Amino acid sequence: MYTSKSLQRAFMALLFGFSAWAALAQTQDARVFEPLLSLKHRSSFNVVRDLYRHPAQTLAFFGVQRNSTVIEILPGSSAYYLEILAPWMRGHGRYIAANRDESLPQYVPDHLKLLERLKAQPDLYDQVLVTPFRSNFHSIAPPNSVDFVISFRNLHNWMERKELTESLQTFHQALKKGGVLGIVDHRGRTDLSQEQQVSMGYVRQDIAIALIEAQGFQLVGVSEVNSNPKDTKDHPEGVWTLPPTFRMKDVDRSKYEAIGESDRFTLKFVKK
Repeated sequence: MYTSKSLQRAFMALLFGFSAWAALAQTQDARVFEPLLSLKHRSSFNVVRDLYRHPAQTLAFFGVQRNSTVIEILPGSSAYYLEILAPWMRGHGRYIAANRDESLPQYVPDHLKLLERLKAQPDLYDQVLVTPFRSNFHSIAPPNSVDFVISFRNLHNWMERKELTESLQTFHQALKKGGVLGIVDHRGRTDLSQEQQVSMGYVRQDIAIALIEAQGFQLVGVSEVNSNPKDTKDHPEGVWTLPPTFRMKDVDRSKYEAIGESDRFTLKFVKK
């Protein structure tokens, strides 16, 4: 006898395909991650950002599991999500930091800071694997070996630098079939073209979805956990007007502090 729940699961499998449905079913409880946010090793700069970045809810939405293999793209020296995930996954799964490496001189100082940080705290980070990320170099992990690729506020840069297609192809190659691509970025205005706002750091959500799906991914979830209706998206220095960058320094600082960090979309895709 079929229950309403089993019928619903069957419908979802037909609608999205079995790999996509499996990703939908692989959810996580935000309460799993919440204790990690108060651990003493986290930097005070990152802790302050929790108010705007909702890391526990974001990771739960993506469905990250402790025994997963997870690649974070460009964690950088701030290591916001690395601080949370790498110690939690240590001895259970695998956290991979795909970072800009020494082959790109402009990124060397930041990359070296990341390596120094990992070396300084081996009890937390000795199992972190660092791999080079370059949009035209598909080497972040062996093909079809990764459960999750997650990226935070990078999409706009790849679009402006014409690196998006090759970056997405790199992620697609690394992921297992049915593996999850989690994307968070600054949400642009729908009354402007993408070209009009990409230099300001904003990305139209509909454009992002279309471009990502064109590279062999399927959208399976959208979350508003990182939305910010206070962000009017018309700031003099784009998203960098807002915290934490404050590109205008003290000019109208209290105004931008009251807005907070940018309005962001949070998207979950699976590899077809």
